[in-house]
Amino acid sequence: MLTDIEIAQQVCPTHIRQIAEKLGISENHLEYYGNYKAKLSEALIQEKSSQKDGKLILVTAINPTPAGEGKTTTSVGLGDALSKIGKKTVIALREPSLGPVFGIKGGAAGGGYAQVIPMEDINLHFTGDMHAITSANNLLCAMLDNHIQQGNSLQIDVRRILIKRCLDMNDRELRNIIAGLGGKVNGVPREDGFIITVASEVMAILCLASDIDDLKARLGNILVAYTFSGTPVYAKDLKANGAMAALLKDAIKPNLVQTLEGTPALMHGGPFANIAHGCNSVRATKLALKLADYCVTEAGFGSDLGAEKFFDIKCRKAGLKPSAVVLVATVRALKYNGGVPKTELGVENLVALKKGIVNLGVHISNMHKFGVPVVVAINRFGADTDSELAFIENYCRELGADFALSEVFAKGGNGGIDLAEKVVQATEKVSDFKPLYPDDMPVKEKILTVARNIYGADDVIYTAQAQKALAEIEKLDTSNLPICVAKTQYSLSDNPALLGKPENFKVTVRDVRLSNGAGFVVVYTGDIMTMPGLPKVPAAEKIDVDSNGKITGLF
Repeated sequence: MLTDIEIAQQVCPTHIRQIAEKLGISENHLEYYGNYKAKLSEALIQEKSSQKDGKLILVTAINPTPAGEGKTTTSVGLGDALSKIGKKTVIALREPSLGPVFGIKGGAAGGGYAQVIPMEDINLHFTGDMHAITSANNLLCAMLDNHIQQGNSLQIDVRRILIKRCLDMNDRELRNIIAGLGGKVNGVPREDGFIITVASEVMAILCLASDIDDLKARLGNILVAYTFSGTPVYAKDLKANGAMAALLKDAIKPNLVQTLEGTPALMHGGPFANIAHGCNSVRATKLALKLADYCVTEAGFGSDLGAEKFFDIKCRKAGLKPSAVVLVATVRALKYNGGVPKTELGVENLVALKKGIVNLGVHISNMHKFGVPVVVAINRFGADTDSELAFIENYCRELGADFALSEVFAKGGNGGIDLAEKVVQATEKVSDFKPLYPDDMPVKEKILTVARNIYGADDVIYTAQAQKALAEIEKLDTSNLPICVAKTQYSLSDNPALLGKPENFKVTVRDVRLSNGAGFVVVYTGDIMTMPGLPKVPAAEKIDVDSNGKITGLF
C-alpha cells in the first residue's frame, strides 16, 4: 500500500488556472503561488456577492482515537463523489498546523485517494498564512512590552497581561517562561508564555472577519491587559491594529487548491477545535457557497467540539444556514470508546464495539438538536471486518438514521458515491437550523446549556479563578457573546478517560477568558493545553527531503 505522500506525488496536478475556470473564476482574480496554488482576490468576493448561495454541508465526527477518524479524508472524498454524480461542488477546509504535522496526527490534507494537493506545500508553509498570523500576534506582544519599557503611560499592570506570544509548533518548553531578563535595556522582567498559533485570538479573528476593515476593527478590540486601577487595555490603545492588519492583508484572502481528482478546494484558516473554534474562515465558506451548488466544509474533532462551535459561533456570527450534517464514524473509534487500547484497534471486537457505539448515538442525537438533517458516514479502515461494519449499520437503522459506507480513502470519489447520493437527499429535506442558545442568555447559563445538552453533564462547577474571571467579563458588558469551550476531544466530558457515553459527571471550569476581538468567551475545562507538546516518537523523525527536494515521510 502506498503512503499518502506517495499517492499524492504520483498525481500530475492540473494548473490552478483550470481549476479556477471550473468555478467561473477568471485569471485576473488569481494571485499565483506557483502553478498549483493561488489566493483569490478581494474583487472576486465582491463580484460574487450577489450570487445565490449553494447548499452548505458540514462534516463532523464522533469522539476520535488519538490518530483522528478521517474527517478531512471524508470531506475531500465526498466532494469528489458529488462532482462524479454531476454536482458542482467546492470543498472548504482548514489549513494544517505544523504542530500535528510534526507531532502525532500528521497533516490535514486528507489521506489515501482522497487528498488535497500539493500536499507537501499545504502541510508545510503553504501560502504563508500561519506565519502572517504568528507575526501579527507577536507584533502586538512586542508593542505591549515596548510600551511598558518606554514609560508605561497606560499604567499597564504586568501581573495582569492577558495575551501570550505564539508559535506554530508543538513546544512544551515555551508554555511558561520569564521574559525581559538581562538588565534595564532588555525590558521589564515578567512571566510570559507561548500558545500554538492556531489557538491565537488573531487566528480566530482572521477566520471570523468579513473584510479588511472588520479585521482591523476586531484586532483593535483584542483585550490585552488591565491597568493598575483595573481599566481594560485593548490593542487599539497600543495603536497596534493597523500594523497587524497590514501583516494580514494577504492572509485574509482565501487559498484555492484542488483534490487528487481535480475538485476545487478553498483552504483558509486553521483554528483547533479543542482549544479554539475549529472552523475554516467565514470568507472562504461564504465565497464557496457563491461559487458552487454544494459546499462541503468540516469542523474539527468530534461534534461536541467542532460542530457545536460551527453552529453556535460561526453560523450565528456569519448568518450561515447548513443544509445537512455528515457525521463520520469508524469501527476503530467506537471500539476505542468501548475501552480497547489504541494498539489493539485492528482486531475484531464486537463486545467492545457494542459497548462503545453509544457514543455514536449521542452524536446523532446532538446534531438533531440543531435542526439539521444527519447522514452517518461509516469511514472504512482496512482492518474493519464485515461483522463490525454490519453492526454499525444495524445500529443506525434502529435509530432511524441515514447512513452510507465510505471507502474514499481506498477508492477516492468512487468510494463515496452512495454517501454523496444520501447527502444530496438529506439537503433536500427541510433544515430547521437554530443555535443551541440565544444571544442574551447569561454566560453561565450558556455553559450549562452546552454541558447538559451536548456533553450530557449533570452540572458545571467553577474554580475560584473562573468565578473571578467571569465577574470581570460581566463588567465589560459582553454577556451577549457565544461561548467557545476548550475541552478534551477524546471524551464527551472534560475527562479524557471517560469514554463512550459518560454519565453522572460534572464539568469543571478552571478559567474563563474574553476573546473580545473574535467575539466569544473562551471557557477552559480540564487540563487542556493551549501549547501542545510533541509525543515520545514525533512524526518529524520520519520526515526527510532528498537532494532533489523531494519530501518523504509526510502523512
